[in-house]
Amino acid sequence: MYLEHLNLTVKNFETTLAFYQAAFPNWKIRGQGEQTWYGKQRKWLHFGDNHQYLTFCDDGEGSNRDLSGHQVGLAHFAFVVVNLKAVQGRLLDAGYKQAKDGAEDPHRSNLYYLDPNGFEVEFVEYHSDLIEERNAYN
Repeated sequence: MYLEHLNLTVKNFETTLAFYQAAFPNWKIRGQGEQTWYGKQRKWLHFGDNHQYLTFCDDGEGSNRDLSGHQVGLAHFAFVVVNLKAVQGRLLDAGYKQAKDGAEDPHRSNLYYLDPNGFEVEFVEYHSDLIEERNAYN
């Protein structure tokens, strides 16, 4: 089993795509279209590779949850990457600042960013192939 996609309601396709294209330059727009969602027209777009993707729907209103608060909702989602420094460099070159560091751990490195919609996105690079080290909770 694996997670195939996340469906995110966003405010603007262009600013959202710019962030994720910087993080994942090998991903592409897989498909897009329009639909009516509970009486409101919206556009949708799938951005990813052949195995996983993000769905963006452009009819977003209001603000994302306060990540420092305790409201019910999405806290963050994470992507495992092969080279965290490369992702960090691409995002910095594209003008995105890191939101916070991850915890120090000998078996992984991770960083957090806020995308243009306020979703917290974690990028993690593992330094071990041993499951017990990857999943060690100190």
